[in-house]
Amino acid sequence: MRLAFINDVRTLAIACVLLLSAATAVPAQELVTMTGGASVYVVRPGDTLASVAARFAMSVPALVAANGLGRPNTIAPGQTLSVDNAHLAVVDAGTPITINIAQRMLFFAADGRVSGYPITVGQSSWPTPVGSFTIVDKERDPVWDVPVSIQREMEQQGKPVITRMPPSPQNPLGAHWLRLSIPSLGIHGTNAPSSIYRYGSHGCIRMHPEHIAELFERVAIGTAGVLKYEPIILAPIGERVWLEVHPDPYRRRLQPERYLREMADRLALGHRVDWNKAIAALRERAGRPADVTAGAP
Repeated sequence: MRLAFINDVRTLAIACVLLLSAATAVPAQELVTMTGGASVYVVRPGDTLASVAARFAMSVPALVAANGLGRPNTIAPGQTLSVDNAHLAVVDAGTPITINIAQRMLFFAADGRVSGYPITVGQSSWPTPVGSFTIVDKERDPVWDVPVSIQREMEQQGKPVITRMPPSPQNPLGAHWLRLSIPSLGIHGTNAPSSIYRYGSHGCIRMHPEHIAELFERVAIGTAGVLKYEPIILAPIGERVWLEVHPDPYRRRLQPERYLREMADRLALGHRVDWNKAIAALRERAGRPADVTAGAP
């Protein structure tokens, strides 16, 4: 099983046709598709519910509910779990890397497919910035030069102050580092895989070790990307309209229903949306695509 969430190329082709035939529905500079989907995962030695959920961009409660686990903290090697890592991907055409901070997903578009990877982004007190970037450096087994701000945090928490950490299993950058053109920002691995798919970093983008190893080989210095913050994603794919809603830890969408209705009008989708389903999805904020097509069963 591939650990990156590879999208069916046919879905991307449908999205591209949709963009060409209905320019009023989706901005021409964006491609819309869906990555991932339902599958099964065989538990490996050392896995926990937290680590499996992090790998597949799910919350632990969602993973527990999907598998009817009576004792959520006990899984065993060889056990089969149902997982669902479906996510809406709205990527900038011509920009290989699209990072949606609120969605906690990184999408990489290349060779006619879109791969989706769960990430950890900045906590609300250390927000990840938005904006365009390029990859300016690639490094294996990076040294961590601890920023002064994090040194101060260590001191305030009564921890030993570290200024520099060489490559090691304790290095929080993991084995791969992609330096971005945005100062002090990078995409890197982690020595704590269970920490993925959270709002918990000091601003950088943290990835599962297996995912960053794959992405590291697929990108080059100069690869372009964009950082967005969009907890509400409304997108047409084929004949359906999908809505994916995430929490808003940075509190930038304080009127979500109004924002959604304005988005629907801007995309010329208002008449195609079942608003009862849409409002329910806004309230649930499940972080999963919901079919909100008017008239859908």
